[in-house]
Amino acid sequence: MSTPKRRIPGISVYQRGATWSYRLDLAPDPLTGKRQRENRGGFATEDEAWDAVLKSKAAHDAGRQVKRSPRTVAAFMAEWLETTRAEVKATTYQNYADYTRSYVVPIIGGRPLQEIKVPVLNLLYRRLLDSGRLKPDNNTKMYEYWKARKASNDGGGPRPAEIAKACGTTIYAARAAVLRYRRGRIPVAKSPGLEPKTVKNIHRMLHRAFRDAVAWEYLAMNPAVHASVPRVQRKRRAGKTAPWSVDELAAWLAVAMRDRFAGLWVLAATTGMRRSELAGIMRDDLRLWSECVKCEHRQEAGELKKCEKCGAAGVVVRGTLVIEPTRVVVAGRAEDSDGKSDDSVREVSVDPFTGAALVPYLAKLSEERRAFGTAYPDHGKLMAYEDGRLPHPDTVTRMFNRLVDAAGVPRIRLHDVRHTYATLSLDAGVDLKIVSDRIGHSDTSITSKVYVHRSSGHDEAAATLIGRLIEEAMNRARAS
Repeated sequence: MSTPKRRIPGISVYQRGATWSYRLDLAPDPLTGKRQRENRGGFATEDEAWDAVLKSKAAHDAGRQVKRSPRTVAAFMAEWLETTRAEVKATTYQNYADYTRSYVVPIIGGRPLQEIKVPVLNLLYRRLLDSGRLKPDNNTKMYEYWKARKASNDGGGPRPAEIAKACGTTIYAARAAVLRYRRGRIPVAKSPGLEPKTVKNIHRMLHRAFRDAVAWEYLAMNPAVHASVPRVQRKRRAGKTAPWSVDELAAWLAVAMRDRFAGLWVLAATTGMRRSELAGIMRDDLRLWSECVKCEHRQEAGELKKCEKCGAAGVVVRGTLVIEPTRVVVAGRAEDSDGKSDDSVREVSVDPFTGAALVPYLAKLSEERRAFGTAYPDHGKLMAYEDGRLPHPDTVTRMFNRLVDAAGVPRIRLHDVRHTYATLSLDAGVDLKIVSDRIGHSDTSITSKVYVHRSSGHDEAAATLIGRLIEEAMNRARAS
């Protein structure tokens, strides 16, 4: 060993028994200012100890070295989740917590964080793709039980209590399942592995978490950067759920108009609102007025059918709606949120067809609020039951599905009404930018990619066009 190595300031190499060790002086702790040292031993020779300490010093000088720590993945993720909670939406945090609890901690949670390298993540993702599904496929299980005993009970099939006991589900789940099966909603069996999209979401979470671990000096590098991420295959167009035609939309609305929330179903059809937005609308954000088609005089929207100024009978209801608060599902509970993104906050015009459907609904809400008095909750929401209770967003989906089945139209998701609106708008020649603004996209490229800044009232013609289109289709449906 050469003399200069033994005289490098801040480094000591010494023998302890049959092995060699080193001590490396580090920069003071940035928080406490206390002196920090790195000590390692177990080297077979003095040269090995010197090689190791010089590499460690070079890494520290380059800012790539971290302290050795037994901190586990589970401990780190718990710390990271708590720190991240205030930075993300409640729905995002809940997804992170669910992914961590269900798919990360059970598999690699006990390993030291600093042992997680690229190959470990590759193996984790492969495991999740092959056999990562944890939740039992109770829907398929209940259906198979119900199908095998369909002829029992005088042709009515097994009772919900019997299904719940045999399949290990709740009576409420069994009741809802029986109603679905009788309407012909047959479940599709699920694979034992997670969907590639879910695994990719888990990867994105770990990428963000390990990026922060590098910033916190827990890791020297982010292993997720070079991990092999499963490719989410683009669904073939032929396999995607097609949006409704205008006649199919009209047939569904003809049935939905008999529902308590008729006005809101029309609003969903003529604006392309998301479920969370529909459930979160505030009464004060909806502004309606009656407009005379002759003199364009505006007056309060209500039962008055004549113009207060000129006496003309041609009065239509127009308005605007600010779409901002939403109602989302977090860990099974319904919670208020502030919207999907900044661009989802927007103001849209309300056409006369939609306005005419909303006027009686608003009148009914006001009457119910007066009837219940102080017992009526002061939430200010538009979508509410007679006593002011708010429907759970999942209940909104179930209500929609029942109306679809009653109408006998092709089965689509509630979110696909949004697709239908965008498709009808584009097919009718509405400008892409206007459509993008009305459905709350930040960029027209997203609209054109998914469905084929805000318009500030310039979308009024678009609102009127689509409302009239749907209204005429409904009139044809009633006449046939």
